[in-house]
Amino acid sequence: MDLADPSSVRNLIRHTKPHWIINAGAYTAVDKAESEPDLAYRINTEAPEAIGIEAKALGASVIHFSTDYVFGGQGSTPYVETDPTGPLGVYGASKLAGEHALLSGGATAFIFRTSWVYGATGKNFLRTILKLAREREELRVVSDQHGAPTWSRDLARLAAHVIGHPELHDSQLTGVYHASGAGETTWAGFAEEAVHQASQREPGVRFATITGIPTSEYPTPAARPPNSRLNCSKLGTTFGWKMMEWQESCRQVMAKF
Repeated sequence: MDLADPSSVRNLIRHTKPHWIINAGAYTAVDKAESEPDLAYRINTEAPEAIGIEAKALGASVIHFSTDYVFGGQGSTPYVETDPTGPLGVYGASKLAGEHALLSGGATAFIFRTSWVYGATGKNFLRTILKLAREREELRVVSDQHGAPTWSRDLARLAAHVIGHPELHDSQLTGVYHASGAGETTWAGFAEEAVHQASQREPGVRFATITGIPTSEYPTPAARPPNSRLNCSKLGTTFGWKMMEWQESCRQVMAKF
């Protein structure tokens, strides 16, 4: 389906009549969203709204992924689901609006807010850092934004866990849950861990030194929340699920390279 076209979303759902809809698609170009707000809102808000309406009509359930960027990043403690939101840019605002739009449809829906998603394939921070670390002597990486890297496969396993346990398919459980990697670090800390693990795997290779820098030295069109920590305890009490420690997920991902 074309997530930028709500009619495309509606037509496919009506044709396939699914029991479950998992929406892992989004407009995620955080900086570009500042100059393409209409497209970002169509994909991140109008598509989830259409999904929610069609799911309700079919009696289907929805798993939808959202983001830590719905918060403004104040403070230094992990956010819980009921904390006030305050996105800093179009991307976060469109994702927050998408949460509300999905839930307004009345379908049974589980929204998992996550952060810093990466994996063994595709374009992501880990793969970029390891490539650059082989090419340069020093990498300057932001060290004052705090959060947790999250393995995409861990999120997929969470979705499969929820779908595979019928006792969890309760409309009363509809709502928002935080689901990011366990523990916390900074982007520089993530890069340091990646380079450390790569050095252990390839002792004969010289990798770049990681130097932490403040966000002010790496300006971007869209502001980033300095605090992206998410409290995931609700995920455990409701679904009996604990997200993987970010260092361990990093090790497992790198084993797949």
